[in-house]
Amino acid sequence: MTENNATPPPEGQPQQPQGQPQYQQQPQGQPTPAQGVSESDERTMGLLTHISAILLGLIGPLIFWLIYRERSAFLNDQGKEALNFNILVAIVYVGLSVLSVITLGFGTLLFPLVWIAALVFQIIGGLAANKHENYRYPLNWRIIK
Repeated sequence: MTENNATPPPEGQPQQPQGQPQYQQQPQGQPTPAQGVSESDERTMGLLTHISAILLGLIGPLIFWLIYRERSAFLNDQGKEALNFNILVAIVYVGLSVLSVITLGFGTLLFPLVWIAALVFQIIGGLAANKHENYRYPLNWRIIK
């Protein structure tokens, strides 16, 4: 006959069969600790952080940065870089709009140039992030540090 030295579980909790792994459940309402991100996921999310700005403007990088900033130093860095660049692009668009009103349309000639430059830099940034390289936009105002 084998002797069982295990203490019985507290009253109201089911008894675990021997040899079975015991898992502790996270209390409801408690946040789970932030999980790290694999290098493969970092590459993909870094790419999406830069490319999302093409369709979503500064909202895309903002969403990715807020979700991944505490999970990965790489994604925190690239999210801030992409967000800062797209804030700068938005400021330039507002400035060109004001210039268009003041000069009766001259500013509108520069909109396509800014859009093309931003598009090229965002694609280059996405490709660099996909290679797991820290990308720095050539023209950037780093508001968020």
